[in-house]
Amino acid sequence: MSLSKTEEDLMNHLWKLEKAFMKDLLDAYPEPKPATTTVATLLKRMIDKGFVDYKLYGKSREYFPLVKKKDYFSKHVNGLIKNFFNDSASQFASFFTKETNLSKKELEDLKALIDSEIKKKPN
Repeated sequence: MSLSKTEEDLMNHLWKLEKAFMKDLLDAYPEPKPATTTVATLLKRMIDKGFVDYKLYGKSREYFPLVKKKDYFSKHVNGLIKNFFNDSASQFASFFTKETNLSKKELEDLKALIDSEIKKKPN
């Protein structure tokens, strides 16, 4: 199950806030802010999909994510690798490093990160 672009935008605000009432979510958006009814509809769909839940305080709902941002994006990156790069992380890495105009510093940081992960792996 995945989120639409507008649901993902809302989910990013919720991940950042960790828990939020409707007012908090609306305040997190830049101008022009979406209508309250739009955000309510998105939240209902996200609850139905199992991404969000809420606690009731009187008539107010405090929303919180049920899915961690890292888990959501990890699943999508793995799906991307599987569907567009023949399930090959090497093909993905090759495409990513050649086609994204990374600076020399960014490439060096990426190499250091990979070297660090290699050292953690058992022989």
